[in-house]
Amino acid sequence: MSMNNSSNVFLDSVPTNSNRFQVNVINESHESSAAVGNNADPPHYEETSFGDETQNRFRISFRPGNQECYDNFLQNGENAKTDASFHAYDSHTNTYYLQTFGHNTVDAVPKIEYYRNTGSISGPKVNRPSLLEIHEQLAKNIAVAPGSADRVANGDGMPEDEEAENKQEEDKAGAVKFGWVKGVLVRCMLNIWGVMLFIRLSWIVGEAGIGLGVLIILLSTMVTSITGLSTSAIATNGFVRGGGAYYLISRSLGPEFGGSIGLIFAFANAVAVAMYVVGFAETVVDLLKESNSMMVDPTNDIRIIGSITVVILLGISVAGMEWEAKAQVILLVILLIAIANFFIGTVIPSNNEKKSRGFFNYQASIFAENFGPSFTKGEGFFSVFAIFFPAATGILAGANISGDLEDPQDAIPRGTMLAIFITTVAYIGVAICVGACVVRDATGSMNDTIISGMNCNGSAACGLGYDFSRCRHEPCQYGLMNNFQVMSMVSGFGPLITAGIFSATLSSALASLVSAPKVFQALCKDNIYKALQFFAKGYGKNNEPLRGYFLTFVIAIAFILIAELNTIAPIISNFFLASYALINFSCFHASYAKSPGWRPAYGIYNMWVSLFGAILCCAVMFVINWWAAVITYVIEFFLYIYVTYKKPDVNWGSSTQALSYVSALDNALELTTVEDHVKNFRPQCIVLTGGPMTRPALLDITHAFTKNSGLCICCEVFVGPRKLCVKEMNSGMAKKQAWLIKNKIKAFYAAVAADCFRDGVRSLLQASGLGRMKPNTLVIGYKKNWRKAPLTEIENYVGIIHDAFDFEIGVVIVRISQGFDISQVLQVQDELEKLEQERLALEATIKDNECEEGSGGIRGLFKKASKLNITKPAPKKDSSMNTIQSMHVGEFNQKLVEASTQFKKKQGKGTIDVWWLFDDGGLTLLIPYILTLRKKWKDCKLRIYVGGKINRIEEEKIAMASLLSKFRIKFADIHIIGDINIKPNKESWKVFEEMIEPYRLHESCKDLTTAEKLKRETPWKITDAELEAVKEKSYRQVRLNELLQEHSRAANLIVLSLPVARKGSISDWLYMAWLEILTKNLPPVLLVRGNHKNVLTFYS
Repeated sequence: MSMNNSSNVFLDSVPTNSNRFQVNVINESHESSAAVGNNADPPHYEETSFGDETQNRFRISFRPGNQECYDNFLQNGENAKTDASFHAYDSHTNTYYLQTFGHNTVDAVPKIEYYRNTGSISGPKVNRPSLLEIHEQLAKNIAVAPGSADRVANGDGMPEDEEAENKQEEDKAGAVKFGWVKGVLVRCMLNIWGVMLFIRLSWIVGEAGIGLGVLIILLSTMVTSITGLSTSAIATNGFVRGGGAYYLISRSLGPEFGGSIGLIFAFANAVAVAMYVVGFAETVVDLLKESNSMMVDPTNDIRIIGSITVVILLGISVAGMEWEAKAQVILLVILLIAIANFFIGTVIPSNNEKKSRGFFNYQASIFAENFGPSFTKGEGFFSVFAIFFPAATGILAGANISGDLEDPQDAIPRGTMLAIFITTVAYIGVAICVGACVVRDATGSMNDTIISGMNCNGSAACGLGYDFSRCRHEPCQYGLMNNFQVMSMVSGFGPLITAGIFSATLSSALASLVSAPKVFQALCKDNIYKALQFFAKGYGKNNEPLRGYFLTFVIAIAFILIAELNTIAPIISNFFLASYALINFSCFHASYAKSPGWRPAYGIYNMWVSLFGAILCCAVMFVINWWAAVITYVIEFFLYIYVTYKKPDVNWGSSTQALSYVSALDNALELTTVEDHVKNFRPQCIVLTGGPMTRPALLDITHAFTKNSGLCICCEVFVGPRKLCVKEMNSGMAKKQAWLIKNKIKAFYAAVAADCFRDGVRSLLQASGLGRMKPNTLVIGYKKNWRKAPLTEIENYVGIIHDAFDFEIGVVIVRISQGFDISQVLQVQDELEKLEQERLALEATIKDNECEEGSGGIRGLFKKASKLNITKPAPKKDSSMNTIQSMHVGEFNQKLVEASTQFKKKQGKGTIDVWWLFDDGGLTLLIPYILTLRKKWKDCKLRIYVGGKINRIEEEKIAMASLLSKFRIKFADIHIIGDINIKPNKESWKVFEEMIEPYRLHESCKDLTTAEKLKRETPWKITDAELEAVKEKSYRQVRLNELLQEHSRAANLIVLSLPVARKGSISDWLYMAWLEILTKNLPPVLLVRGNHKNVLTFYS
């Protein structure tokens, strides 16, 4: 309905199809603007319609008087022809351009193509305009190529090669697809109606009675109905591909559950083929016995007939799904005729022979007598239920061929639930009818009639003129309890029941023979089990799994020849039940995870009902056969562990992921309600690694004391123009986090873009973390090149230490002799890898040319190749920075590479020397203690060094030992250093003075005016006054290096209290000189300063 009131707004007022999006072409000339301005009418709103079909079409409407300008725009969906000077983004020249909602924009309207997966056979995947394209300034020189105006207006467009690929997919998409009746309803009905209907149902009614018999049917139906509802919910929560139960479970619960259940479900279907075929063969052998036409003996006859039958069924399946579907329809017709034949037989008057066998037509007395249970020895409700329940399975027969359905989202719910309803009504109807017509025991003798004067035993048969009382003392051959062929006897025409048995067995076998390869193919395509990739290949338009068919055939033949199906049958039933349980649990899990992506179109489900269904399935597994249930769980658990260990590289957005997020969120929120306690303190670190792969040693040492105990965030600051920085940052986020995962480093990656390094770090210090999981320690590498670095870099470096202290965050500075940055090594590696790829590509080209032109024409190229020293590629080793080929040693610093991996190696027996000079709350002691708990550092002993008075060394040593024992920290030795505050030797002090000389102001040697001028021009320089004021501290740093050289030169690691530079008192260059002289020529050093809050306690 148009919202326009004026009749002349649209000249082309013919309504268009709902699958077109209407765009107005507007004249923005001055004359038109004036005309519009003089119009007193209220503004008009263009009518826009959206449809389900996606054809990139527009309805072009025109302003009055402008239609002749647009004769080149076609109305039937073809590309709009444009003038060469047409500019889609030109808002200055007097031109016409396409408008979306009346505005000049590339912003796209919602379309299904944007949401498809790449390679979708249902239609092309189209990329919408990126946020960058819409948000950034528009270039003035972007012109619309002829034939692309409609694409520009919608912001989609597609490369030509992509269009060609989609066209090929459309050509290939001529596969046979089934609707909900032939694809789901027919299959499910045939699979649910099995041999049980004709052979065992009468016995179940005889044992359990009509009342409990109906209850058994309803209980079985409750399990399958709940499973059907869960299946329907999952199937309507997005597009369903091939794979049936495996696909539904794997996409809901993830590859671990899906991979484990998919394999056993496919195997169960393959063995079920053998079970159904043997059922068919047994019926045929019984007929051969009656006609004395046995071939060998009963067992071998079953094997022969079964093998021949499987071959025929395989031929039908391999011929294509269309032939298999036709065969299923024919079998269903036979089955329906057989069932109708039974109901007709119940109203045909019984003769004396049938009466002697217990059939008396509908009798109230028989109904009343058979209503209650009459369990024989060894039977009970659950044993009878266990026998019947497999007859109710088969509800996934339609879902298993989900890839061959026209609309799985509609077909699976409708077909499955209707099949459950129809088959349940049929089962209940047959149970009630057979229970109301046939007595439990009958002799089959027409002479067992009641003679007048005989005492009646009060049974229904006695009241109807027959005495079957001797069945109480001796076994009888007829009646519900004894004769499995009751339905044949009751039916109007017995051979039709035999035909029904044939139909039920063959249809179930055929359905399983199709289901097993389809499920198995989907499992193999996902490459969860690498060894099974061979079976993923499909053939023909329907992508038929021919290899899977033959594998299923082999399995079926094997079990037919074994002929021990009575043992395997309970396990197969439990395999099916396990899949039902997981489908129900999948529905519950997806609902419980509260993912916004869980939006089933089929709304008739409840998460708690699904959970009840899952529990019910598990209980039924044990009711049917407890040892089979145990075997099922063991196999599934083993496969689950295997898939979890292999970690397949898939991401299906499973509810397991959603629940992990919800659990993490809940735990994080719950953690905020818990006050911090010193006993639960753990180092939670921000590590300024830049890209985590560029400073691996810094990350390794931090990871050593945060792994499995604390938070570790690898941080990178991008400095420079905001636009470029943000682009570079966003493009590398996923890659760098993936690198951490690949290298099994339990850390997060975070990055910020800032105008300067210090601002970026300041932002990270304030904003990183979540709730209680906030960083409390900053870890940075020592700035080795501080003497050559620009002033701003030094100010930023020292500034972030000040900022950390301002935010009450501890600081750890790590120094190793070779430095941390290996970005140059990585760059060399990248170049080598590119050269290797080019070499391999050249070899491939040579081989291709050799194949095409023969050896004569390409001989010269080989000679050139030999000159280029092209050889066969060596076996490829790990391309990570850990393993660099020795042949390239000269191209980078080998020592740097070795240093970058030193914390990955096992440290062996040695020491970690802890110089706990200042009490910072205990962080200086806690970090080395945590290190000794790690596998790589466990052989290292702690040696504790503390300052003290020379005349109280023993007392202070005892006091420190007592404190450490209260902290429950093991140590190898304690050293009290009494000579820390003495002056260093002259050589050491001279080295320090030479170090700071370039950065001194020397104002005392100059006149006052010159000195003041120098202070203003170079405020960062070290003044004589400052140097004199902190001379004792400078002495201490130099002296400490001497002591470290004396005591800890051979240590594996030194942990040392970090000196603090008082803000405004210590210049940046002097502080850097302190750090340099303190850690010079030493093993790896950790300079640690906590936030002066307790991180250790001896209270319980």
